[in-house]
Amino acid sequence: MITFIPLTGFLGAGKTTTMTTTALALQEQGHRVAVITNDQGVELVDTKLVRSKLDSVAEVTGGCFCCRFEDLVEAIVGLVGSDNVDIVIAEAVGSCTDLQATVVRPLRQYYGDHMVVAPLTTVVDPLRHLAFERAAQRGEPESDLSYLFRQQLSEADVIAVNKLDTIPAERAETLLTDLRAQYPKATVVGCSATTRQGIDSLLDAWRAPAGNEAVDLDVDYDRYAAAEAQLAWMNQELDLVAANGEFDATAWARAVLDHLSTWAAEHDAVVGHAKLTVETKDGDFTKLSVTRAGEQPTPDREAGGTTDVARAVVNARVACEPEALDRAVSEAVTAADQCAQVVSSATAPVSFKPSYPRPVHRLAPAGA
Repeated sequence: MITFIPLTGFLGAGKTTTMTTTALALQEQGHRVAVITNDQGVELVDTKLVRSKLDSVAEVTGGCFCCRFEDLVEAIVGLVGSDNVDIVIAEAVGSCTDLQATVVRPLRQYYGDHMVVAPLTTVVDPLRHLAFERAAQRGEPESDLSYLFRQQLSEADVIAVNKLDTIPAERAETLLTDLRAQYPKATVVGCSATTRQGIDSLLDAWRAPAGNEAVDLDVDYDRYAAAEAQLAWMNQELDLVAANGEFDATAWARAVLDHLSTWAAEHDAVVGHAKLTVETKDGDFTKLSVTRAGEQPTPDREAGGTTDVARAVVNARVACEPEALDRAVSEAVTAADQCAQVVSSATAPVSFKPSYPRPVHRLAPAGA
């Protein structure tokens, strides 16, 4: 019998870091753990980072788990069969919701003889949550993105407030208290996947009964689709060659994301996330990310030294039109090329907006 642990949460919440950190913690306890990444597009920055830390990794691309249910099952079966794992952790696309009805219940109903599905966990960025809360306190109408964010919280069995190391302790305690009052059926855990603070409490929550299993979430799929359609999605590959000797891959990546972050702030464009990897010819790589407009890039990994050639992958999810994101990324790359003395060549821009969510299954709670 294997255990399947589903993660959801808005873009930039730190799901991948949470997944990786908890997988390593479970391995330390003697488990054999695999993970699955998920995205609307292909060429995922996060998958490369996860594979640098874990042996058993799969990905489901081209849509969320709810719309790619058979692909999810195939990935689980493949990992169990090839790597003999006993735990699979999977993170859904950051713009996805209604997972209790479209993923958790179908897995329990159709595969419950072979699989224990752990409580559904929503990973939360505290600063993102506070931003949505401030908008509500100002009396602003609830945006479609805020609606999507609230639905992710409403269906959670476990709410994992991540990145607690980024806010003051008093503020963190107030936030946890407020979430426990707002979502009394959920287990609310504070943690930092980066520092491992609270990770043991999160693992304990996964072993407890699911609190929201019987809740039938009322999802307005038109609003859900509208929220996803506010975001332009880009996955782009680039080949990089030094214009003069060698270049610093981390400096180039930082310049790209600095420029893109500044552009988003100037255009009041919400950044779901912008992530970038640069892999050198010897297999070393840099990974940086931005989760809010105007912020400085955060390094997850930095390549050592310089290189003469490299390959980059950009994943950007920004609330704007696809054509605007194409231009913004192209301008950011041009600026970074000039700064780092690089000649880059890229695949054609492929920004798009997700299609209307059409889950394979949508099951009501037992007895409903």
